[in-house]
Amino acid sequence: MRKKVVSPAHRRTLAQEAVDTGLCSQRAACRILGLARSTYGYRGRPATAREELLRQRLLALSAEHPRYGYRRIVALLRREGCNVGKRQIQRLRRDEGLRVPPSKRKLARRGVSTGLPTIATHRNHVWTWDFIADATVRGGALRMLTILDEYTRECHVLRAERALKSADVLAWLQKAIGQHGAPEHLRSDNGSDFIAKIVQRWLKDNGIKTIYIEPGSPWQNGFVESFHGRFRDECLNREQLWTLTEARVVVGDYRQEYNQVRPHSRLGYESPAVFAARSCPAPAPVGLRLPSTGDGQRTNKNINSTMSQD
Repeated sequence: MRKKVVSPAHRRTLAQEAVDTGLCSQRAACRILGLARSTYGYRGRPATAREELLRQRLLALSAEHPRYGYRRIVALLRREGCNVGKRQIQRLRRDEGLRVPPSKRKLARRGVSTGLPTIATHRNHVWTWDFIADATVRGGALRMLTILDEYTRECHVLRAERALKSADVLAWLQKAIGQHGAPEHLRSDNGSDFIAKIVQRWLKDNGIKTIYIEPGSPWQNGFVESFHGRFRDECLNREQLWTLTEARVVVGDYRQEYNQVRPHSRLGYESPAVFAARSCPAPAPVGLRLPSTGDGQRTNKNINSTMSQD
């Protein structure tokens, strides 16, 4: 069975071009293109006054509602009393070259991983960080930064703020490294605070490899997601936080309890601090470079003051 590749109108146009250029006769052109000779000689009747008014109204509605497809245009025409069919309006819109352009999908920004996906095998092998959001009773926003060691399950940072920028995130990471040593890898999603140039530049200067998960794949950052589930269930859902100061106290107390007291099933029901002290050597002190600004100068703005708050 021979497949139709063009419409009769298109075949008629091709046949007319072949005849006009002297390439072949009319009979041969119709035979080659599979076109009936009666179709070749057909000439459509001119549009009636009603069809011309419908076409003009169709153009006006399409210009007024450029994101409406032919179905909605049909609904509007019928609402005005026009007796039209869907296929009729679809054909007229196609003849006029009208179509709803597809929406452009916004490309999500992604960080550039400098390390391979890695399973933590020792202390400070892989850290993970992420945000969790909540609100005070009065409706004030709370944004909390979490930094975990994937091997020992220790929560090095759990800080509540109204807003956290990339410089704040970097300051808390530096504080955690100063207390617990530097990680070899740092796993995160593609949040703007984690893929910021100042953060990536500082991590590269200090030899810390980044592991960015695939967009829309939170299960690839399962350790911090699991912690956030426990944190919300055991703390946030049980507390009424009225102010930022109260939130910091409650969150800080939970971090201490989680690290020092709470039995962890994956650690043989030991607390993360006990497991780390028993199975992992103490981290060696590290020297860190200060983050640089765009002009190459080093700055420690907000870092010392932020560290002294905890």
